[in-house]
Amino acid sequence: MKHRRPFFAFAALAMAAGLAHADTGKLRLTGGVNTIAGSAGGGLTPWAVIGSNATEGEVGFSGYATRAGTRDYGLTGYGVAVGLFDRAELSLARQDFDASPALALNGVAAFGVTPGQHIKMDVVGLKFKVAGDAVLDADSFMPQIAVGIEHKRAHPGSIQSVYNFLGVKNNGTDVYVSATKLFLAQSLLVNATLRSTNANQNGLLGFGSAAPGKNGRSLQPEFSLAYLLRRDLAVGAEYRFKPNNLQALGAAAGLGAGLREDDWKDIFIAWAPSKHFSLTLAYVDLGRIAPGVTQGRRQTGYYLSAQAAF
Repeated sequence: MKHRRPFFAFAALAMAAGLAHADTGKLRLTGGVNTIAGSAGGGLTPWAVIGSNATEGEVGFSGYATRAGTRDYGLTGYGVAVGLFDRAELSLARQDFDASPALALNGVAAFGVTPGQHIKMDVVGLKFKVAGDAVLDADSFMPQIAVGIEHKRAHPGSIQSVYNFLGVKNNGTDVYVSATKLFLAQSLLVNATLRSTNANQNGLLGFGSAAPGKNGRSLQPEFSLAYLLRRDLAVGAEYRFKPNNLQALGAAAGLGAGLREDDWKDIFIAWAPSKHFSLTLAYVDLGRIAPGVTQGRRQTGYYLSAQAAF
């Protein structure tokens, strides 16, 4: 329980800071929503924008809760972010992944996975805007550019034995750069992110791999496109390329493509009935996640997230 205390202390401080600066001038939805890792962006990938409604000279706060469900898995997430003067963003997120299908691994080896096992992961993020302004530069070709890091630590419970077999680490750090361009006259937002990572399934299956899998980092692009139907409603899509670190290890262990990792994608709609609240609903396709225990089924389903921002 000790690891929970910093999270709630951070949340309390963030809320206090956000409520102290409730009147802000940022346009609805231009600050994005909270990603599954806590930073501002789409649901799957960060944008260069700084989260919350805070503009220059202000401190803002956002908090979110997310639920995603696919054919075999479920993910619950929640977190907070603080935007500092529209220049920097500090975020903290917790993910709770229902890894029940991993029980099938006990039939492969004596892994000792307990029924109903969940993998939990904490993510601490930091993002800095380094150039441009998505709104003020809307009439030029200059995008807003930001650099960020996400430090992740997984808590796999009884699946630790599987982590040991795969030779993966329980923690790792992603580094990324994002460029976000808002074409205000065309009601269009475009984002491109390049991520350096060695995370498996975003870190839920650890980081790196034993040989002959890929243990080093790789560069993975991510893209988002959003169209504002009106000032409070946007539709869009995301595509996130993923490393495939574990497949070679799985093949060498006689599992074929049982550890293959596929790219993630979604189609979403975001509604902001007020500048302080938004809802996002998406159809997600996460490809195959540990297909060796799910008969190779594609993990398609829904993503629902609610955010409050000040």
